Amino acid sequence: MFNFKISVADIVIDITANYNSTKIFCQDFITDKPADFSVTVTKEDILFERQKANDSNIYSDEYLENLALYRKICEELPMYNVFLFHGSALSLDGEAYLFTAKSGTGKSTHSSIWRKVFKERVTMVNDDKPLIKITQKGAFVCGTPWRGKHSLGENIIVPLKAICYIKRSQNNNIVKVTITEILTHLLQQTYRPNNVKSLEKVLGLISKLTKRVNFYFLDCNMEPEAAIISYNGMK
Repeated sequence: MFNFKISVADIVIDITANYNSTKIFCQDFITDKPADFSVTVTKEDILFERQKANDSNIYSDEYLENLALYRKICEELPMYNVFLFHGSALSLDGEAYLFTAKSGTGKSTHSSIWRKVFKERVTMVNDDKPLIKITQKGAFVCGTPWRGKHSLGENIIVPLKAICYIKRSQNNNIVKVTITEILTHLLQQTYRPNNVKSLEKVLGLISKLTKRVNFYFLDCNMEPEAAIISYNGMK
């Protein structure tokens, strides 16, 4: 077994894992600070992930352990005012924009266009599974080791300015929307814990998020103009 601590969203987690590859996976977030809570990944947790994936051969136990670890962490984080949101988050000029959509729509592709258009002004926070933290000072998007197949992201915490739901279109257009219009999409992209208390906490955090962040629908193609239009609509 391998024991180490990581810090995500300024929360320190003591981890006991089966494989050293898990420690290597988390290496950019390792800390020696006192832990807020602890998580142990068991062989049963790995088996659960394998059964959930409906495949017994493609995924290694090491890969599945990473999934099991994040699942167990995200069951606990809501009690610290943090929850997992599926999307691609970037920082431009010190403010974060979080793009979300149905799988395969092009969240990561749209973020890559921002990087091409705005160049060094952009820093990737997390390209797949960022955390959102709610505090009295506002909402923040936080980097994690779980940052997508291209491993794009940093160990940073950035004030969250806007969340944008993407739909593919031949034409580019962005509109500001109400929480009523976007709530279903937010819930679909939020990790909902199995623990009832944690789930209730997540729902409360989403309610607080709606008072701190602006929301948008973006119809877009994958041309450079899409980044310019979406930025001008949200800045």
